Amino acid sequence: MRLFPADSRKYCYKLNVETRTRYLIRATFFYGDFDSNNVYPKFNISFGATHWSTIEISDTTTIEVRELIFLASSPTIGVCLSNAATGQPFISTLELRQLNGLVYGTLYEDRFYLKVSQRINFGADSEAPVRYPDDPFDRIWQSDLLKKANYLVDVAAGTVKVSTKLPIVINDREEMPPEKVMQTAVVGTNGSLTYRLNLDGFPGFGWAYFYLAEIEDLELNESRKFRLVLSELPELSKPIINIQENVQGKNRVYQPGFRNISLPFVLSFKLRKTADSSRGPLLNAMEINSYLERNDGSLDGGAIENVIALDSSADWAQEGGDPCLPVPWSWLQCNSDPRPSITVIHLSSKNLKGDIPLDLTKLSKLVELWLDGNSLTGSIPDFSICPDLKIIHLENNRLTGELPSSLANLPILRELHVQNNRLSGTVPSGLLNKNLDLNYSGNIGLHGRGKRVKHLNIIIGSTVGAAVLLIATIVSCLFLCKGKKSHYDQDHVRNSLPVQRPVSSPSDAPSEAAHCFTLSDIEEATKSFEKKIGSGGFGVVYYGKLKDGKEIAVKVLTSNSCQGKREFSNEVNLLSRIHHRNLIQFLGYCQEEGRSMLVYEFMQNGTLKEHLYGVLTSGQSINWIKRLEIAEDAAKGIEYLHSGCVPAIIHRDLKTTNILLDKHMRAKVSDFGLSKLVVDGASHVSSAIRGTVGYLDPEYYISQQLTDKSDVYSFGVILLELISGQEAISNESFGVNCRNIVQWAKMHIESGDIQGIIDRMIRDEYDIQSMWKIAKKALMCVEPHGNMRPSISEVLKDIQDAILIEREAATTREGNSDEMSRNYVHS
Repeated sequence: MRLFPADSRKYCYKLNVETRTRYLIRATFFYGDFDSNNVYPKFNISFGATHWSTIEISDTTTIEVRELIFLASSPTIGVCLSNAATGQPFISTLELRQLNGLVYGTLYEDRFYLKVSQRINFGADSEAPVRYPDDPFDRIWQSDLLKKANYLVDVAAGTVKVSTKLPIVINDREEMPPEKVMQTAVVGTNGSLTYRLNLDGFPGFGWAYFYLAEIEDLELNESRKFRLVLSELPELSKPIINIQENVQGKNRVYQPGFRNISLPFVLSFKLRKTADSSRGPLLNAMEINSYLERNDGSLDGGAIENVIALDSSADWAQEGGDPCLPVPWSWLQCNSDPRPSITVIHLSSKNLKGDIPLDLTKLSKLVELWLDGNSLTGSIPDFSICPDLKIIHLENNRLTGELPSSLANLPILRELHVQNNRLSGTVPSGLLNKNLDLNYSGNIGLHGRGKRVKHLNIIIGSTVGAAVLLIATIVSCLFLCKGKKSHYDQDHVRNSLPVQRPVSSPSDAPSEAAHCFTLSDIEEATKSFEKKIGSGGFGVVYYGKLKDGKEIAVKVLTSNSCQGKREFSNEVNLLSRIHHRNLIQFLGYCQEEGRSMLVYEFMQNGTLKEHLYGVLTSGQSINWIKRLEIAEDAAKGIEYLHSGCVPAIIHRDLKTTNILLDKHMRAKVSDFGLSKLVVDGASHVSSAIRGTVGYLDPEYYISQQLTDKSDVYSFGVILLELISGQEAISNESFGVNCRNIVQWAKMHIESGDIQGIIDRMIRDEYDIQSMWKIAKKALMCVEPHGNMRPSISEVLKDIQDAILIEREAATTREGNSDEMSRNYVHS
């Protein structure tokens, strides 16, 4: 095993291969608690610039295996580990196996790799896998006896094992399953074989094949004919599989399958005998691979190679892999384009020698170039095709020649330092006339009027600055005097509010962004607080309507709630600066006569809780895809709090009553009374535990250390509520000795019984794979330790994937045939 630092770099292996040759590459990861710190590692592995997989260790005994089949397009390949979310990246083995001839050839291999999902040996005599020397390519064929979650469950009654010792005829022009695998099989003696299993890398398009060989003795009047049944793809049930008819005899491999088929994450399939067949279906082996789209990496990969050649033995030149993906090298930065370009090169004081590589001038998106403090010689090249260059540092080298006039043509150049070189000639007038931080001192042969210009700019800048300052002082005095006379009361209210805020906000004063309502405005809008629509620890919420017809919700802080007063100050500061379509819109505040109120937009469809198991259900319920859309909306709002605000904001009290629905049933997150700013990415430690029982992160409760993963835990509970329609805490719904939805749902999901928790009000209007995807992500969210939970951005991605699955399933249910169903192949 090899261990790597948990930092922002990537750590790569470089392997030699033969171009236009297919290979199987395998990486294995056995944790074994090598660091004894009880933190399971989570990190990424990439194949070249392509993200291969996320390695997420969940116990100390399981060996994680990742396999990829590829056609080599260059003489070397790179495998890199990076982006450690928890623990340290590590790898146990990295194996490269050359394949033979046309094995695993596809029409798409120039654009896609095959990522191995399942390779199964049916009828195995033990749990041990079959591999080399039985398989000459050292593929790993997992036993169907292996016991693990969601692997070959729902087995049909009457499924029996059969085997033979006779040799099997294998076609060397196909995938060549090993003889040992083909000598065993399962047979459906009751007429069918059924299985359900999870497919890593799906939903998506993939490569799927059965491997069949008739290894039983059939009488002359007997036959074995059956069909594949996939409920999602009814067209696939039409072809009849007859092994002996297709390969003319016994003990010969027949390989029916699909080179391009759309498959779900949870695959349920059946092999069912035809009415005129005397024997039930037979299955020896199965292999399923997903298509992994290749990323060709940075557009600047070739150009940057000559930069590395300046000192190829140096540490900074050893990082390997693509310069930008999956993470950039430590000495450069890249943009976020699908095929990224290099924007910053930082090679200061790296002992570089020789000329500045001309390939640097080919980096068309370059913004900053730092080559100062080296021993570079020769002239400064022409950077005309780098229009985005803003900063160039070439000082303290041994550069000669003139300062190129073409530098003056760079439209946004703001900083040019070339001091302490051996440059000569005259500084181009175009550079002297630009608004530019220019330093060319220490070049004995280089002349210009830079000093005078620089000094003149300083004098002018100082004079203008002094004048502006004087005018600003006079204007401020006038406004202060006026304010004291006519607006004392309102200013007093504003100044009484705290000033902690996101640093991106333009002002400390909340009233600059939030409207200050008068008490008479509020009383008129609410008809003297006539209609109560909610309540909580802070006080009561009333319905109102402004003069322009806009509906509002007014949160009135109770006079005896100290906690509520703090919430009021916090909410005014936060909400007046935060704007997002999935966060409740804050309209203003009122603080008069000892009363504090917050004014929000009114959400016509109430809370999510009311629609799941509250007063708004009334025998009906929102369907599954709408629940997913609500989850997506809420996750986007939370993601903005966590990632879009500086400092980040932690909600601290996420629950179904704080997710509100507008007239279009779009969701918005509400109630920031318990929100906390997170400064410099640090966890917030508080002596006061805030939150709601059932949603409260247990790690936060024990340690009093608040992080964004505390919100993720609460959101995981909400996902479980969306699936089940059950409340987070119940004395009746979860059986004896169980009051918590997390404990109840985890027991069902981990045993493969997701049907046991699905809300009966959803009926059958869902796709099981989307349900499984959300259920698994929900369990990850409610892991007891925060470092094992995903970020809200990762959760959002899975929700969006589940929505896509549902929409595709709805299209199928409406009768639109899947184009991939026509790709059935009889080999």
